[in-house]
Amino acid sequence: TFRDHEPEYWSFHQRNLQRQFSERVRGRIERQEIRHASVFALAPQPLLIELGRQLSDILPANVHQRHREPATWAWQADQPRVVFNVSEPSTANGKVALILGVSATVEHDRIIAACGPDAAIWSVTAVNPHNDIVRSAEDQIEFRRLLRQVFNRIKAVHGEAATIHLFPVLPVSAAVDVGRVWMPKADLQLSVYDQNRQRGGFFEALQISSS
Repeated sequence: TFRDHEPEYWSFHQRNLQRQFSERVRGRIERQEIRHASVFALAPQPLLIELGRQLSDILPANVHQRHREPATWAWQADQPRVVFNVSEPSTANGKVALILGVSATVEHDRIIAACGPDAAIWSVTAVNPHNDIVRSAEDQIEFRRLLRQVFNRIKAVHGEAATIHLFPVLPVSAAVDVGRVWMPKADLQLSVYDQNRQRGGFFEALQISSS
């Protein structure tokens, strides 16, 4: 009965996902009953990131992408590769914001509305973003590589105590990979935002930390 504009929605589903994964999956991984995962994920993006965090990168996994045209989970190897851009802020002051704009363009004024006018805005974005953009496993590999670099760079610039305010606009496979790339002992805490019309823009959905 919870709706995604209610804070209870996110806290309930994050805890439920953590408990379900712990009961049904983690023990089997630890006992080596599961040695590889093929992931077909459909959920709101903050929960996809949490799922990726639960999977981590320790377990070998293939994270698949649901394509709209054609309607399939199979990779489309004959499609052009995604071109990504990475940008850094001109100042290190204010809240640290990271835009992951692969499925659509995210204007900075939407981030400023959520994080304030002095936000330090980083971004990993796709050239010509759209909602069916990731077509090959190589696109995922490149996205993960760039995201690891950006997480490290943000920590170097802003310090160990900073929190990354994360604004994901991603294909489902990339959202899962955000959680798999994030390292609990090495990377900064994430505050993951979700876009909601009833709330009038982006708002904080859930947090991902080492605790």
